[in-house]
Amino acid sequence: MKIGFFDSGLGGITVLSEALRRLPNENFVYLADTLHVPYGTKTPQEVCGYVKASVQTILKEDVKALVIACNTATSIAVAELRNEYHIPIIGMEPAVKPAVEMNRANGKRVLVLATPLTLKQSGYAALVSRVDDHGSVDSLPLPELVHYCEQLNFDRTEMAEYFNCKLAAFDLDLYGTVVLGCTHYPFYKEILKGLLPSHIQLIDGSQGTVRRLKQVLSDRNLLASPAKTGQSQEGHITFLCTSQDADYVHKMERALEIYAEHEKISF
Repeated sequence: MKIGFFDSGLGGITVLSEALRRLPNENFVYLADTLHVPYGTKTPQEVCGYVKASVQTILKEDVKALVIACNTATSIAVAELRNEYHIPIIGMEPAVKPAVEMNRANGKRVLVLATPLTLKQSGYAALVSRVDDHGSVDSLPLPELVHYCEQLNFDRTEMAEYFNCKLAAFDLDLYGTVVLGCTHYPFYKEILKGLLPSHIQLIDGSQGTVRRLKQVLSDRNLLASPAKTGQSQEGHITFLCTSQDADYVHKMERALEIYAEHEKISF
């Protein structure tokens, strides 16, 4: 059986990369909802419908667990999905809690970068209210960044100009941590590191999500054992997209290669 990963597009590949590193004996299927990407600028009702339809598709692929590798989709639909399906469903939320904890000693602020829809959700407001005792969390929507990522646009000059423009209103000396609150955004981690003051740490939810996935699989005795020689291949990934676009499948494969190169990950 496989572990399913779902996102609107390429973003969830940043989470899949972490899963490939931490769960090398597993096989994966990744579905991108290319018919409706991006989610972050659509209505909650639209996104909920898209997510439910896509989940029905991916569950036909013999999956034993599903990761909703999208902060926006998680905030809108994960509760309903868990009520409807019996398999483990792991969602994501912006890594606000660990970011706040990292800054408790130094008194620095936290800046959350995310899609407009994620930042508008009551779940995000509740998360910040729950963990931000001192009002140290600020938020910045970056609606264009998903589009850049979907075009595999990682041009350093162009993207540096974009980030500098978006961050111009912030006194970055006041911040200790920047949260990458959309799974597309870690593709730009290295570019951001070159722009932000050296004391700022970047954090995203991938590691925590995959740790949770591994724990749930272990608790339910669903972790794959190492395959014996000549038996089923380990670490195999099946890429699918709702538009049935072979070119996009190749784009997903290339995005995984690019991200692995950026993060110096070997599978």
